[in-house]
Amino acid sequence: MRIEGYVILSADGMLADASGIMPPELKFEADQRFFESALDAADLIVHGRNSFEDQPRSPDRTRIVLTRTVPGLARDPANPRATLWNPAGASFENACRESGVTTGTAAIIGGPVVFEMFMDRFDTFWLSQAHNLTIPGGMGGFLEVPSRSPQEILASHGLKADGVRVLDAERRVDVTAWRRS
Repeated sequence: MRIEGYVILSADGMLADASGIMPPELKFEADQRFFESALDAADLIVHGRNSFEDQPRSPDRTRIVLTRTVPGLARDPANPRATLWNPAGASFENACRESGVTTGTAAIIGGPVVFEMFMDRFDTFWLSQAHNLTIPGGMGGFLEVPSRSPQEILASHGLKADGVRVLDAERRVDVTAWRRS
């Protein structure tokens, strides 16, 4: 299974405000289009219980939701396309088998604890950044933010920046592909 990560962060590396909510100022139409297109191409979406992509086709996507509410694996009673996974009780590979997806691309969409679990397994991490926006006192996109920058964190896990794509020049939003060499 190919593993790709996706996140948009503020210039100071934040994913959410102090209350843990992604502020509307961090949502940009061009990035949302990029994100939705990537999720449409993915075979499996993986996220924590507080993360959700909030896209029109979200209910159609097969997903694994990390949670501590089950001992290992369980079907989500609220969503027939979702598998609940407690990493303390089952491996990622077992969660994939339970979800019915064992090949293709898994899109890891967060949050910080989920990203940390896959840091040494990402084939590519797509880091979108809004360079004109800061979120003082916010929640970092990775566990080590703000003591380390997102770029330092990705590099420390063997990923290398491999091209920047401008998504919104006026608002200074871009996405960098960080790839495992």
